[in-house]
This record gives sequence, structure tokens and C-alpha cells, in this order.
Amino acid sequence: MSYDPSGFGRDLSPSSNDGTLNTPPSSNDGTNSMPSSTDDFSGLGRYPEPTSIDDGWADGARLVRVLAQHSGHWLVGDPRAPDEPWLAVARGRLRDDPLAPPVTGDWVWLDDDGAISGIVPRCGAITRRAAGEATRAQVVAAGVDVALIAEPASSPNPRRAERFAALAAAAGSDVVLVLTKADLDPEADLAAARLARDAGILEGISTSAYTGDGLGLLRSLVPPGATAVLLGPSGAGKSTLANALLGDERQLTGAVRASDDRGRHTTVTRELLRTPWGALLLDTPGVREIGLWDGGSADVFPEIDELAASCRFADCDHHGEPGCAVEPVVPPERLAAWRKLQREQAWVDDRRAARRERKQLGRGHVRLQREARRSKGMPD
Repeated sequence: MSYDPSGFGRDLSPSSNDGTLNTPPSSNDGTNSMPSSTDDFSGLGRYPEPTSIDDGWADGARLVRVLAQHSGHWLVGDPRAPDEPWLAVARGRLRDDPLAPPVTGDWVWLDDDGAISGIVPRCGAITRRAAGEATRAQVVAAGVDVALIAEPASSPNPRRAERFAALAAAAGSDVVLVLTKADLDPEADLAAARLARDAGILEGISTSAYTGDGLGLLRSLVPPGATAVLLGPSGAGKSTLANALLGDERQLTGAVRASDDRGRHTTVTRELLRTPWGALLLDTPGVREIGLWDGGSADVFPEIDELAASCRFADCDHHGEPGCAVEPVVPPERLAAWRKLQREQAWVDDRRAARRERKQLGRGHVRLQREARRSKGMPD
């Protein structure tokens, strides 16, 4: 039984002047003690590794999972009472830092006042370079076991799928290419396998929310307790697919434009939803800019690394060099996509290194100023 994200089943008005929302349900034993390996956390997905939850735990802290984010508040749930979510606020250092706020799928600590005080070290974090000129990361989702990359049968794009696959691979998540709207293509199964191969993805399946084809196979790829995220552009049918998997019209859907086969953003937030078979599904808004952040391209282009070992020159860039073992074998469009991702990742790495250097220089300048004031007997 999944919760209703539109109502939350609770009064959402503040209960006190300090901004604390609601009264969270108490744990089964009436305490907020450190979770043990015998506790059942399957209701809200994969439980963090013991070495991870040790970081940030304190007496009185409570471990919960973020189910959604709503205008500065986070919907959280206790795995021991997964059908009773409530809204919580975050402490200022988490709330105000654009790089540190909790995201859907995170496991977080609540303090004695019920506020989010810390984030358990993330695993399976889908991270992209944020849109805009600033070079910073944006965590799209956390705790992801399986990334379902949705491409519509009417307009599949292997280069776009490659980028999504790279983000998922960098997070350590399994990747499945899902060709949606398969009822529009009588050879959808072959098209899905071909698209997955062209995008460097091992698993490719076709699905139709209209006929139900492929949904059983897709469910088998996301076992009970696993967390899956739907990634793809607007109009790919992610919300329609989510509704079909959930067995309910939970997510808003919209038509695509006939002129360019593009859709509108019908999903405006990221919600973690429980499926009837015990997995968790995270629908996401359509993504227009798929910027790399932590690499992942090597997992999407494994054949290039394998072939490169046979190139005559160790520094071969596979662009007209004699004795290149890659260029004669890899399709030109795929090799061009690999070069583009390599250049983009190198640019991001350079920008990140430059920012780290500026921060170090800034700290050094502050330290010199402090030492100079001390030498003159001035207060810090």
C-alpha cells in the first residue's frame, strides 16, 4: 500500500512557532535507538551499509528516508512505519547550502526536534552538472539501484541515452534502456535491443503502458526492496509508465506536440513511490541538459577501452593515427559521441580543479591575514 503524496494523511500546518511540522510517528519500540541488523527496513528500499549509518549518528537521532521535497520541506518516512510519512524541515547548514540539501532517496538523520540534521553518505547518487554557467553538481536522486532510461519509440535518441547511462554508471547503478510507447512500433523489441546496443547499454526492453507489453519483464528487473529511477526527456512517457507500474493514476501525464514530438513537464517534483510488488520507483521531471559530472563514459563505451589496448600508440586519440585499432571498428557516430563526452568531462574536471585551487588560495589568504593581526597584537 503506497502513500498519497497529495495529502500526506496529516495536517501540514506548523504546530509551533519554530517551524517544526507535524508529530512524526514513534518507532515500534518507542525509542530512536541506533538501528540494528535485525530491523526490517524493506518498506523503504535498500538500507544503508552499517559503516555508512555510523557517520552522523548520535544519541536520540532517528534514521528516515526522504520521499519527496516540497518548497523547503522534505517528506520523510520511517522504514518501520512506511505508510505514515510526515513533513520535516532541515537545519540551516543543510537547507541553505545549494550543494548539500537532502534529495529524494537520501537516508537522513533527524534530531530530537524532528529536523533533518545530517545526510547518510550517499550511494547510488545520480548526479549531473547543473544547468547554467556555474560549474556545480546537482544530485537528481540518491539510493538508486536501477536506472530506467526511457526513450520513446517514436523518436529514440541513442546519443541522449548514452548520456543518461553515463550518469547512472558513475553512480554505480544498473542501467536498463526502456523503449516506451512500443505499441507504435510493430518491431519494438528489435528496436529496443538495437537502441541499447547503439547506446552501450547491456539491457534493452520495449514496453507499452497501453497494451501492458513488457511491464512484467520490467518488474522482474526491479526486485522487491530495490529503488529504481526513471530518467528521460519530457514526452518520453515516464509518468505514464510509472502509472502503469504502480497500478494507479498517481502521476500527471500530458500529450506531446505533434510538430516536434516534445512533451511538457508534467512531473514537477521527484517522488519516491512504493510499487505493489515491494520495489520503489522514483519519477523525475524531464531533463533537457544532461551534463556529465563524475565521468561514467567508460562504462558506456567499454569496447573503445578494450580496442584501445591494441592501438600502436599508447596516447592514440583514435582520430587518423596510424595503427589505430578503434577507428576502423567503432561506428563513426559512436566514436564522435565518445570524443564529445571525453572533451566535456575534461572541461568539467578542469573547472572543478580551478575552483578547488581558488578555495585553497582563499583559505591561505585568510590564514595570512589572521597571523598578521596576531603578530601586531590585534584580535582575530
